[in-house]
Amino acid sequence: MNTTNKALFAQTMEQHKGIVYKIVNSYCQNQDDRQDLAQEILTTMWLAYDNYDPEYKFSTWMYRIALNVAISYYRKDSKRVDRANADEECLVKIADFSQEEERNQDVMLLYRFIGQLDKLNKAIMLLYLESEPYDSIANSLGVSKTNVATRIGRIKETLKNQFEKQES
Repeated sequence: MNTTNKALFAQTMEQHKGIVYKIVNSYCQNQDDRQDLAQEILTTMWLAYDNYDPEYKFSTWMYRIALNVAISYYRKDSKRVDRANADEECLVKIADFSQEEERNQDVMLLYRFIGQLDKLNKAIMLLYLESEPYDSIANSLGVSKTNVATRIGRIKETLKNQFEKQES
């Protein structure tokens, strides 16, 4: 990678670092795991950056890599132990770490429910909450557009039922 590309990579990563935070916080409960996964995502993006095609939206490319790395991160070691401390809250945080205090209770509850989904459904909801079109979600995750639409409908119904249970 030449000097110009290195600078462009650094600038682009700074602009889109929220994507990495979202994925890492969604897939890891423990701070050490979050740091490891973030490092692995950034390393993979660094290695793949020369292959990025500017005809496509950068954020879609970045999500695709980050989600694939996150999903395979846990597949590599099926015996991975969740090292989260008992006092460490198991929440999905969909933004920078510093913004956690600003979230209201309903939003935090929503992210906790999303955090309980399986890896594919969690990835679909992360992209859906980013207002990614169904085609883009399907392309990023290697599933059909119909599958994405069906899963989103089912997930919404599940989340609605979980909220109703909380209220009663």
